[in-house]
Amino acid sequence: MKYLIAGLGNIGPEYHHTRHNIGFMVLDALCEASDTVFKSRRYGDVAEYRYKGRTLILLKPSTFMNLSGNAVRYWLHKEKIQDDRLLVILDDLALPPGQIRLRPKGGDGGHNGLKHIIQILGHQNFARLRIGIGKAESVADQSIHVLSKWNDQEIKQLPPCLELAHEVIRSFVTTGVTRTMNQYNGTRC
Repeated sequence: MKYLIAGLGNIGPEYHHTRHNIGFMVLDALCEASDTVFKSRRYGDVAEYRYKGRTLILLKPSTFMNLSGNAVRYWLHKEKIQDDRLLVILDDLALPPGQIRLRPKGGDGGHNGLKHIIQILGHQNFARLRIGIGKAESVADQSIHVLSKWNDQEIKQLPPCLELAHEVIRSFVTTGVTRTMNQYNGTRC
């Protein structure tokens, strides 16, 4: 069975280690821990990760956040993966730092990358793993907050958060979205 695991982020050194790139960071850490290597392919960096008889196509779109749907749609079709085997990993301003929330479907919650995926696929029926990055001081500061680098305290919290996200990914592909939600939603690292 094949799954597409899409970690959202922006390409380029200026975005490296920013809150908005948590999706990229989750997949980078997963590859590093498993000696899997990303290769530059059409619409993004792609790696193949195998776990308990499943093949996970890991995707870091190179389309920039606001056009992530193009990469997701391309790799779903190329790999002949059903939409219910898609998991999108993204940052969430509404969740406290380090808290996760998995959902089987839903709206975009104001996240432009997720909004574009919904628009391009034509539906909201795919799983998403939201990772809390905390709120900005004001609505006007939201873009500054998501595009800023992690502070020292947050950097210390990242390794357990990345490992927690890996557990969720592995559970999603082996036990399904409902059981994974029941086990992990609300968990903080």
